[in-house]
Amino acid sequence: MWREQLGWTAVRILLPWLAGAALIAALFDRGALGGSTAIGAALVLLVLLAGAVLATNRRLGLAAREATARLGPDMASSGSARPLSPAAQALWPALSRLDRDWREHAGQTETQLGAAEAAIAAIPDPLILIDRNRRIVRANAAWAELIGSVLEPRDLAAALRNPAVLGAADAVLAGEEIRTVEFAVSVPVTRLLQARIARIEGPSLDGAAAVISLHDITALKRADEMRADFIANAGHELKTPLSTLLGFIETLRGPARDDAAARERFLGIMQEQAGRMARLVDDLLSLSRIELNEHVAPTAHVALKPVLDSVAAALELRAAQRGIRIELKLPETLPEAQGERDELAQVFQNLLDNAVKYARRDSTVTVTAGTADGATPAMVWATVGDQSDGIPSEHLARLTERFYRVDNARSRELGGTGLGLAIVKHILNRHRGRLDIASTLGQGSTFTVWLRAAA
Repeated sequence: MWREQLGWTAVRILLPWLAGAALIAALFDRGALGGSTAIGAALVLLVLLAGAVLATNRRLGLAAREATARLGPDMASSGSARPLSPAAQALWPALSRLDRDWREHAGQTETQLGAAEAAIAAIPDPLILIDRNRRIVRANAAWAELIGSVLEPRDLAAALRNPAVLGAADAVLAGEEIRTVEFAVSVPVTRLLQARIARIEGPSLDGAAAVISLHDITALKRADEMRADFIANAGHELKTPLSTLLGFIETLRGPARDDAAARERFLGIMQEQAGRMARLVDDLLSLSRIELNEHVAPTAHVALKPVLDSVAAALELRAAQRGIRIELKLPETLPEAQGERDELAQVFQNLLDNAVKYARRDSTVTVTAGTADGATPAMVWATVGDQSDGIPSEHLARLTERFYRVDNARSRELGGTGLGLAIVKHILNRHRGRLDIASTLGQGSTFTVWLRAAA
């Protein structure tokens, strides 16, 4: 009798998690989940199964101990008037061993469960489990880092306020197997994410009914957009110098074939136009690289004073040709900034180069720097100021747009590509900084870079 009851107890307890094992096999067999999603989902399900096995161990162990307890008085009362039946005598050692074995297996399963949970925590893609009421029951570290907090056991809407994701989750909980949704989050910068929602069939230890994984597809989408932008912008900006080159080539092969003076003049113009095209391509490629990584903030520490000294020294000769003096007014000590040195050098190179181009002859370009008192987080600033004709206020808001120029003819005459300030803006976006522009007509302009101070 005891043996029969214990056997049926084992069958009844083991059936649910055996069904869960079949679910894993089905998911992989259908190819429903791919890549890290499949690995993550499998690990999540393994944790659920391990939890079910652990619960099974405990329940079977409890059943064995209850049976032992009921037989215990019979074994202890050897002098009792009621003799111990042969079946009980045979079952007692087996139950004792079963109790001991299940205790041992329970310890092993707890260890394996902890290892599986650690593996889920280490998965780079954000993962969560939700129950049938759409409440979060489990989340890994990547999810907490992306969303800011785990929010267990809150409704999914408290973590992701996106109607498309919530609707897809509801559809999966209602019976669909897989849903994929693309959406955007805007904190701290805009990121494009793909959510994959898969249903978990059968019972689980903590009531999980679906697994949601997020993939960052920002770089992929931006690469597609940048390819389209590059073709459109490059075609527009390269058309003029290319037309000029073709015109002069045709002239040199025709009317000016034997005119040495015209040939020298035309070759000089052709070299200038070819240089303009080369600068334009360099700026477009630089902007593309920066935008591709804009959503990933740099973590290195950069000393700004050496960067500013180096950039100013590189532009001294060009400034001297126009009688312009570059004056650095930097404090003795300046906190390091959080950033990437080469990109910050490009920021100040572009700003100083513009100042030298547009400042009045025989004037001064000034570079100052300091820290923001009481700012949270702590900030470092550097300002490039020029003595120029200034910029009308209606143009200030658009200066960082691609190919936007206040004076097209003058910009092209000075060799500008229309991308310098756009590059500055996107570099500062990546650094979680900003650019402030102020200008007074007839006096000059200031461009102030704000960067996070290194912790």
